[in-house]
Amino acid sequence: MEVQNGNQQRPQVVVVMVPLPAQGHLNQLLHLSHLITSYGIPVHYAGSTSHNRQAKVRLNGWDLESLTNIHFHDFELPPFESRPPKDDLSVPFPSHLQPLFEASMHLRKPVYNLMQQLSVKYNRVVVIHDNSMTYVVQDVKLITNGEAYTFIPTCAFYYFVCLWENIPEEEKPFQIDPNDFPECLPSREGCITEDMLEFVINQSKCLGFESGWLYNTSRVIEGRYVELMEKLSSTKTNIKHFALGPFNPLHIKSESGQNRHECLEWLDEQEKSSVIYVSFGSTTSLTDEQTKELANGLEKCGEKFIWVLRRADSNDVFAEADKVRNPQLPAGYEERVKDRGMVVRDWAPQLEILAHPSTGGFMSHCGWNSCMESISMGVPIAAWPMHSDQPRNAFLLSNLLKVGVTVRDWKHRGEVVKSSTIEDAVKTLMASEEGKEIKKRAAELGEAVRGSVAEGGVCCLEREAFIAHISR
Repeated sequence: MEVQNGNQQRPQVVVVMVPLPAQGHLNQLLHLSHLITSYGIPVHYAGSTSHNRQAKVRLNGWDLESLTNIHFHDFELPPFESRPPKDDLSVPFPSHLQPLFEASMHLRKPVYNLMQQLSVKYNRVVVIHDNSMTYVVQDVKLITNGEAYTFIPTCAFYYFVCLWENIPEEEKPFQIDPNDFPECLPSREGCITEDMLEFVINQSKCLGFESGWLYNTSRVIEGRYVELMEKLSSTKTNIKHFALGPFNPLHIKSESGQNRHECLEWLDEQEKSSVIYVSFGSTTSLTDEQTKELANGLEKCGEKFIWVLRRADSNDVFAEADKVRNPQLPAGYEERVKDRGMVVRDWAPQLEILAHPSTGGFMSHCGWNSCMESISMGVPIAAWPMHSDQPRNAFLLSNLLKVGVTVRDWKHRGEVVKSSTIEDAVKTLMASEEGKEIKKRAAELGEAVRGSVAEGGVCCLEREAFIAHISR
């Protein structure tokens, strides 16, 4: 990918990746970095020292040697207030991360310096940035050979319906099928704090310089909503939209020997599709009362399970690990369930668990990263949304794609989910006729997604179109 430039040759294109410093965002853009380097394009991953380390340590599904193909730039953040994560049902959004996000805005200068340095070495500097890091990368406008692409970290369905809701009825640029905007959508109420909403709005105000939007989704999953996003933006701009997902690898390179996680050894001994994997991601802490109800529900349901039981990430998962209080289980719990259940208290290799043939379901918070991993592995979901885009992701999975069941209705988000409700949801997904149909649809959708990334598939062609576009 080199072009003649006078009497010299210089590489044509380089990519600068700028993620928001939260696990689901770090992870998605690190997966995308691997995809782009596979086309021979160098990628520079810019973030704080701690969060770059976090992204690398938690990487799952790739050969760790592949990290050497990515150039990491470790920048220091200014001091900021670091609060421990809370377990509060009334405000489930991880507001303790807000000071970190604010401090990350100070990356603007070092990221601009990096763009400048690369601009003299390459014909084109392509900046791919999280849509909540727009303020940091806005100086790409000053780089004559720079162009930016905004990464949308949610599904296209969520992004479209949120934008559509905000347009006054008399100003809507076209009509849509009522089925594309279901009336029974979960409310956005309670999804986000006022402070975070203001932060997101301020980021969006900086937009307008980008050349395109990138999605970690597939047209196989939600092509209709990618098309609606294209149609909506075409009324104002000529922004290009690329659905490049799934970003995560589909053929998982599992660790072997001593490095293999013990839960995978345990899964090896179980029957096919017999285990439900329970994990609520990196930004959710359950109350002690809720933990007890979940424990009882999993015990009473009679199904096999792997439960990742941990608090939400703190601002620095390395420096502050000892400040995070571990959740408490009922006395004697692990001994009672040891024949069919396993509790994991550290970081778990989620992709490997979902890809394992013994895994037959996933009780999830429905963060989009987890949704895409589960969909791409053909694993159905027991949807238990906690905050942000998760309630509408859960709606997409359960009501539109029909590859999941609902554990908790968003209307009852402030209530403790009782063990009987959890037991019923697990039994429905894992041991009922309805569950069989859901599993079948999930398997078919997973197969279609995997087929889309194969040579000549719709996702493969879209990725090639994006690479050709930035390398033009």
